[in-house]
Amino acid sequence: MAISVETKKTITDVLKAVVVLISISSAILFFVLNDPIPYILGLVFGASVSFLLFVELAITITKSVKMTPGKANAYTAFKYHLRLIIFGVVIFVSIKVPQVEAIGTIAGILSVKLVIYFINIFLSKKSQRKEE
Repeated sequence: MAISVETKKTITDVLKAVVVLISISSAILFFVLNDPIPYILGLVFGASVSFLLFVELAITITKSVKMTPGKANAYTAFKYHLRLIIFGVVIFVSIKVPQVEAIGTIAGILSVKLVIYFINIFLSKKSQRKEE
């Protein structure tokens, strides 16, 4: 399934911004905490899984657009529940594994959403400036 050039650019932009956010957060944790490694591992773990599921969502949407409405509905609902289960497993693993901090994992998962919100805010402000 071919993803559009625009979608690939969006995915690349999100990846770059997530890497910057996680790098800055990790640097701050090094100065604030006595043992930042479990939190940083959690951040990287959560952000990695969240980003991969973001890419999977793009693929799901691309595929579902070419399906009939009934098939698309069933397909996207299945993929949605699968992503939710994966997030649950990731959080469960981070709770059970002592080398990974669950709070860091949750922050990593949320980092992709945060980046997407900031990119959308930036783009909407940029388009408003062009209109003026």
